[in-house]
Amino acid sequence: QLCVSKCPDRFVTYIDVQASYRYKPDQWNYFKQFCKPGFNNPRKSVAQVLRDEDCPSMIIPSRPFLKRCFPDFSTKNGVLTVANQTTFKDGRGKTRNVTDLREAANGINNVLDARSIGVKIFEDYAISWYWILIGLFIAMIVSLLFLVLLRFTAGVLFWIFIFGVIGIIGYGIWHCYWEYDHLKGIPGSDLTVYDIGFQTDFRVYLQLRQTWLAFMIILCGVEVIIILMLIFLRNRIRIAIALLKEGSRAIGYIMSTLFYPIVTFLLIAVCISYWAVTAVFLATSGEPVYKVMANQTLCKYANLTCDPETFNTTNVTKLCPGAQCTFAFYGGESLYHKYIFIFQLANAFVFLWLVNFAIALGQCTLAGAFASYYWASRKPADIPLWPLFSSFGRAIRYHTGSLAFGALILAIVQLIRVILEYLDHKLKGTQNSFTRFLLCCLKCCFWCLEKFLKFINRNAYIMIAIYGKNFCTSAKEAFFLLMRNVVRVAVLDKVTDFLLFLGKILVAGGVGVLAFFFFTQKIPVIAQEAPTLNYYWVPLLTVIIGSYLVAHGFFSVYAMCVDTLFLCFCEDLERNDGSTAKPYFMSASLHRILGKKELSPKKA
Repeated sequence: QLCVSKCPDRFVTYIDVQASYRYKPDQWNYFKQFCKPGFNNPRKSVAQVLRDEDCPSMIIPSRPFLKRCFPDFSTKNGVLTVANQTTFKDGRGKTRNVTDLREAANGINNVLDARSIGVKIFEDYAISWYWILIGLFIAMIVSLLFLVLLRFTAGVLFWIFIFGVIGIIGYGIWHCYWEYDHLKGIPGSDLTVYDIGFQTDFRVYLQLRQTWLAFMIILCGVEVIIILMLIFLRNRIRIAIALLKEGSRAIGYIMSTLFYPIVTFLLIAVCISYWAVTAVFLATSGEPVYKVMANQTLCKYANLTCDPETFNTTNVTKLCPGAQCTFAFYGGESLYHKYIFIFQLANAFVFLWLVNFAIALGQCTLAGAFASYYWASRKPADIPLWPLFSSFGRAIRYHTGSLAFGALILAIVQLIRVILEYLDHKLKGTQNSFTRFLLCCLKCCFWCLEKFLKFINRNAYIMIAIYGKNFCTSAKEAFFLLMRNVVRVAVLDKVTDFLLFLGKILVAGGVGVLAFFFFTQKIPVIAQEAPTLNYYWVPLLTVIIGSYLVAHGFFSVYAMCVDTLFLCFCEDLERNDGSTAKPYFMSASLHRILGKKELSPKKA
């Protein structure tokens, strides 16, 4: 390989050039630009030239692609050609067919096909970007409307889902009984599973009455458990739904919180850029290292370091014909270069720490804004003028250390997980079962620990935003507060997860269906406005995935709102009793669900 000013445009072999260089010097001058720089000895034998790789045995008409010269294939009357030729000399005394060259260039053809597809995809984006943005804007509006309307539809959606599940399980029970009764009297249906043993065809088990009886018993158990949970947890479910409605109301009063994820996204983008630039500088620091590239079985100097400036003057080229001094990597033998991997780990740790800090700052800021809503005596009159900006200022001024400490703990656990993944990758080829089992257990344990710490940190940041205490105190108080309300936590978590997942599916699915009908020109009214595309699925998938991410950004704010209001609600119940001296700050709906006799004058 060597760099050239332009790709060759003709078939030429070194044998032909060597035979005619005396009376055709122009042909040699053209050919030698594809030889090693400084080589100008056409009298050198072909065997020696090819052995030392001074020149190629032949050059082929080529065209540039990605800074490389690829054979210039074309089709003429259905026949594959290169420069209108179907055969060529290979420079080793043989005549080759162009199809041989095509087979050797199959990998290149795949790259060319991929490039063609990439160009078409880029054209589709260039044509439809405007409509993609419109689709994402519609997703944003729909997500916003869904959150605002949750104060009216949260209960309806949840109970429709619950009664739908009960109805489906009830139908399953009836169907199992029907199958059980239908198989009565059929020969062989009264056999047990133990009698027929294990069968690879599971349809055999469906011919047994015992199978349908077992299904019916299991479904009956599930149905009874769900009904009993609804009976005994009905008040907690009502509280969860009321908190969801209250969260929708809070977002309606503090709409600016919906756009705060943009700030978090920008901060994380800065962290990623810092990590990437630092990693590249570390990886390329030091001096370039060159090594001898030769046949390892015949050359004792193979893979040893060398100096490209003096390599041709050494005896390596004589002892190892065809050996070259080529670039291997950046590095060195100094103490600094020995610890490059440690520096990369430190860089990764700083990256994890900064990302977790950016996320913690966002959670604390949102928690402070929503806490100011809950603890306002008269809503919305007593809500601060700029609750989001005020909360952000408090988090930066007073809570930076607490947020950094929480992010540090989480970053340490995440770094350990990264190291375990690295070790697992390195030890994949080993046959030591105990080592693989131990790594698997460690990875599982630290995954669980990371999830637990994220849960604790999230609630600790809420307590920090409410009371302004340090991280350890806030984490302890949040943990014990949640443990004293563990059933409410579980119910609220499941109800919230269901409604938010349903909302994401509705937003992404609804906008996706609309985009499908638009890009496939299924709607006659707007068919003329739809662009003509190479692959309609390109903007369609972009709109669907983008809509889901937009909805996820909005709903993550809503989830933080609900979690904050829940902790405030639990604190309100424990610290206040509804009297004039200690009035409740909860909403009237929560007050009614708990069965309190009277409201505080502040809430009247």
